[in-house]
Amino acid sequence: MDELVYGHGDGFLYVNGQRIFPIGFYELPQEEDELVRMAESGINLIRCGKREDLDRLGALGVLGWVPLPLHQGVTDSLQERIEYLLDHPALAVWEGPDEVVWNFTAWSHLWRKDKLGIFENQGEWWMQTPVAINYSEERAKEIIPNIKQAIQYIRSVDEYNRQFWINEARDSDLKFVRQYMDYIDITGCDDYPITENEKDAARVGDSTNRWRLMGKNRPVWMVLQGFSWSDLEPERGVAYPSFRESRLMAYDCIAYGARGILYWGSSYLQSPGSDEFRSSLYALTSELSALQPFLTSPDESYVKVNVIEGRRGTETQKGVKIISRRIGREWLIILINEDNIIQMGVEVTGLGALNNVNFVLLYGDEIATVSGGGFVTRMMPHEVKIFATSQRWETNWMDGRAFLG
Repeated sequence: MDELVYGHGDGFLYVNGQRIFPIGFYELPQEEDELVRMAESGINLIRCGKREDLDRLGALGVLGWVPLPLHQGVTDSLQERIEYLLDHPALAVWEGPDEVVWNFTAWSHLWRKDKLGIFENQGEWWMQTPVAINYSEERAKEIIPNIKQAIQYIRSVDEYNRQFWINEARDSDLKFVRQYMDYIDITGCDDYPITENEKDAARVGDSTNRWRLMGKNRPVWMVLQGFSWSDLEPERGVAYPSFRESRLMAYDCIAYGARGILYWGSSYLQSPGSDEFRSSLYALTSELSALQPFLTSPDESYVKVNVIEGRRGTETQKGVKIISRRIGREWLIILINEDNIIQMGVEVTGLGALNNVNFVLLYGDEIATVSGGGFVTRMMPHEVKIFATSQRWETNWMDGRAFLG
């Protein structure tokens, strides 16, 4: 890695002038073989704790991000840490404290007696009791100025202008988040919707949209599910996202504007099926990596999708989302069925300049020929279809694609 990373504030990564869509993992494996496997699967950004971690990543052409306790302000230890890491060519992003607003508002440890026990009742934040409001306001008066001062300090010494990112909980509070928002570059949240009792993978699109609005259209990075809840709480049933569910979540986020996809929880994998699940995630990251040039290109917003007809007797609710991108003469159209029903008539329009051009379904056999400025397809419940003008945008990484969860 010859050139240090520069940040442009757009949520993408830049290396040697090339723009990159972040495909990230919080897990940094100790085993070198596993780290190489991650890099080969297209993962390009990994959480690091020390300079030696960045050395390992840099040797493989992978970038790293470093979490910082910005909420503590400009301490001596922060300044020493910045000086220690500042010139490393594999360092791409500074991360602020995880879920910082959630942790002084709705965090479960604030009411559990075996934890902090500050609130009397579960859900006290959502009841907006005086105790919860006063506690959060007092903590915000301390934490938010510290975050601002720490970021200002780091920007003053970081000539490479690395981006600042803070990840929040899905439902973190708007009022407090907005108090630090103008000081960071990238916002977003984590969302882990697959449990033994609920499998609402399509909700991550709504989460992405919420954080786009929370951030006043700042770039959004979404942290998605890299575990089964049974890995964290053994009493719960095993429920890994299937490959299809992970795929739906990733593309749904991108359709709503996400500029990066990251996975949390893979370091805890231990439940039955964990190895197969890991392979399925690598299959997906490899698929995303093969589409890199499209993922950093703007949407061709004049290309639209309409659901003309759902399955008889069913009612379309959220419908189908579209991602339409172009690189020169190469095109990519991704359709995401957000409904758990068959869509019998899905029409893509706005392709008048491409009449008679064939779109091939990646990882499938369907061919859609543009006629009258568009084409029609059918979609299964929660299906993702990726159409391209060339099959060369497929990855060869097939292991894990059949994982059923």
